[in-house]
Amino acid sequence: MNTNFSWLLKMAWRDSRRNYSRLLLFISSIVLGIAALVAIYSLGYNLQQNIDTQAASLLGADLEISDNQPPSKKITGLIDSLKGQQSKELSFASMIYFPKNSGTRLAQIRALEGDFPYYGELETEPATAGKSFRTKKEVLVDQTLMLQYQAKVGDSLKVGEVTFLIAGILKKAPGQTGIAATVAPSVYIPLSYLKQTNLAQKGSRIVYRYYFKFDPKTQMEPLVKKIEPRLEAEDYNYRTVQSQKEDTGRSFRDLTRFLSLVGFIALLLGCVGVASSIHIYIKEKLNSIAILRCLGVKAGQAFLIYLIQISGIGLIGSILGAVLGAVIQQFLPVVLKDFLPFELATDLSFSAIGQGIVLGLIISNLFALLSLISIRKISPLNVLRASYEQAQITKDPYKWLIYALILLFVFGFTWLQMKRWTEAVAFTVGVTFAFLLLLGMATLLMWLVRRFFPTSWGYLGRQGLANLYRPNNQTAILMVSIGLGTMFICTLLFVQAILLDRIKLSTDGDQPNMVLFDIQTGQKQGVMNLVKQQKMPVLQSVPIVTMRLEQLNGQTSTEALKDTTNKRWRGLFSREYRVTFRDSLISTEKVVKGTWKGEVKDLNAAVPISLEDGYAERNSIKIGDTLTFNVQGTMLTTVVASYRDVDWAGVQTNFLVLFPKGVLEDAPQFHVLLTHVPNNEASARFQQAVVQQFPNVSLIDLGLILTVLDDISTKIGFVIRFMAGFSILTGLIVLIASVLISKYQRIQESVLLRTLGASRRQILIITALEYFFLGTLAAATGILLATAGSWALAHYSFETAFNPQFLPVFVVFLVVAVITVFIGLVNSLGILSRSPLEVLRQDV
Repeated sequence: MNTNFSWLLKMAWRDSRRNYSRLLLFISSIVLGIAALVAIYSLGYNLQQNIDTQAASLLGADLEISDNQPPSKKITGLIDSLKGQQSKELSFASMIYFPKNSGTRLAQIRALEGDFPYYGELETEPATAGKSFRTKKEVLVDQTLMLQYQAKVGDSLKVGEVTFLIAGILKKAPGQTGIAATVAPSVYIPLSYLKQTNLAQKGSRIVYRYYFKFDPKTQMEPLVKKIEPRLEAEDYNYRTVQSQKEDTGRSFRDLTRFLSLVGFIALLLGCVGVASSIHIYIKEKLNSIAILRCLGVKAGQAFLIYLIQISGIGLIGSILGAVLGAVIQQFLPVVLKDFLPFELATDLSFSAIGQGIVLGLIISNLFALLSLISIRKISPLNVLRASYEQAQITKDPYKWLIYALILLFVFGFTWLQMKRWTEAVAFTVGVTFAFLLLLGMATLLMWLVRRFFPTSWGYLGRQGLANLYRPNNQTAILMVSIGLGTMFICTLLFVQAILLDRIKLSTDGDQPNMVLFDIQTGQKQGVMNLVKQQKMPVLQSVPIVTMRLEQLNGQTSTEALKDTTNKRWRGLFSREYRVTFRDSLISTEKVVKGTWKGEVKDLNAAVPISLEDGYAERNSIKIGDTLTFNVQGTMLTTVVASYRDVDWAGVQTNFLVLFPKGVLEDAPQFHVLLTHVPNNEASARFQQAVVQQFPNVSLIDLGLILTVLDDISTKIGFVIRFMAGFSILTGLIVLIASVLISKYQRIQESVLLRTLGASRRQILIITALEYFFLGTLAAATGILLATAGSWALAHYSFETAFNPQFLPVFVVFLVVAVITVFIGLVNSLGILSRSPLEVLRQDV
């Protein structure tokens, strides 16, 4: 076939001049989707670039060695053998006390010795405090705590049994994010004063970190390979600048992949608008195409004319989206600042822009082909038939190929983001199911309206309702676009409420809402007496013994982990186990396999223990396996007698490993106590009393935890809502485009109504009712699907009651309905300004 490309290009340009505004509307649907993806791609490139340049300041050193156990002689010897500058840090959770206003709070204490950080700095106010506090009885306090307790530089802060002077406000530390500061605000103290605080006692969970800075000429890779076997033998962890770069990059790649999928949903939503708009456009062009065929244009040439036309407009839309994405990317660091451990520089990424333009071209053409492919079947006889029957787009078997290509494209894009074919298949199936479900709901709605049409309604109401199923109706497109966007945002609101309600249930009534831990055996009775003095109940007092796993079925850690027939977590042997003993199970656990034995009388036999079922299965530990524990120097052989299903959501002391009575009573131990405080005032009084009398005892106030989680969920929700906004705005743009396109389809009908005597007011009412039905039904469908999906999540995933708050959802419903009606009316005003004589001039 002689395509004569220059002639095809000229024909495409000539035909588009009449319809330029309509074609721009078609492609405007994907502008926001392309903008979202370009912004996210640019974010990903900038993140990687910033991680590469700032990895050293994120770690703060060339090498970090750490563990939650004091260093053995071998580790001490290794540390001493390493050259270069060294710093030491001991970190743990403990209560702090502000004497100025009697404020108490659980904080992360970091006892520091040396000049760490070697790269970057402890950003403080005043700036000199980051250095000066190290040699004095002074502390740096996270700005979150300073604001919460209205403290100032120069005030006092009590940590354990030592009262420090606040030298400065800590604004930023290596690797610290805004979220981390909210969960566990840091307090830096000089390591030389740690012993005086009396906080480092038996049972205290302390992380030991050693930082090193080497000569710039030092080759880190050979050094790490040399010391790695010695570190692994002692179960010590290490990090280098390179590993920090890889770990941070991996974390944020996951973030950008998730955000890319969210942006891709917005793009797919826009593609629904493209497909629908092109379908209407081609239906308008059937007679023009038939005339071209009569003049000798071949079917393939006609197809190429409109393909070139759509490709050109698609290119324009993709470029606009890419430019908008480059602008939006400048604001993403503000949205994500609480999640980033560094300040993100925003440079223009031409690679991201190029990807966005190519993606826009592919996806606009792919979805437009659903209608363009039928041009090949348009016969010249359509011109003759047009006088007595409406031309129809012939069904084409090649459409199934286009559908297959679309699904393949969705799968391919998802696979490139997730790198796992199972997740790509799941996402593709999920998106397809959501679209088909909403499309099915739209089809059902049209059938129900037609089947049960309310003939008793007034004329205007009947006209507005009938427009839902008449030719050129927008029911399907709006149900999918607005319904999917509404479903997305409402699901977010429901899930956020489920998580918070689940935590609130744990603090209701007489459930424990205050946990005291690190209670030494000699302090146990005194703490219990203090609880009773405050007129609060002792709901649970639990002894805890720390130990390490030495052997599994007679195999040491090295031998067991080398066994390739089982996939075991390396931390199975390196972790510190905190276990308890009792003769009965509590309400949050039940035996699912084996037999629970609550008491041991024969100390010469292996001790029967119970493991949490998930932990045992993940590490291939079976009933009857033997585990040898090192209980602070004493070897104890045990046998797995049962598995327990543990409800970790309950406010109880739950354990991976449970011992029976009669074995660990004389082992070194500390205690955890659970109580219930009736209100915030009682909580404040109790915390002050505990900190003053037992400074080493730490408390977790679940009311405060709830506040922190609420703050975190708000921040995360803002990020997700920001991305979901692309879907909502895309849905609205699809709505606007659909309404504007339908305006051309409604001209003849509206003018005929006016010719028959209908007033402007009546036509406006009919239009308002049509879009009111569309907006409310689309929004209601989205909310119903979100409710069903959220109930399933609550029931099956979170295993909690679903008690949705419908007020914010009702607001979303009203906003969607009002916007739909408003846009419909605004776009109908142009129709009403036309003369009734225009019905005679219509070329449709």
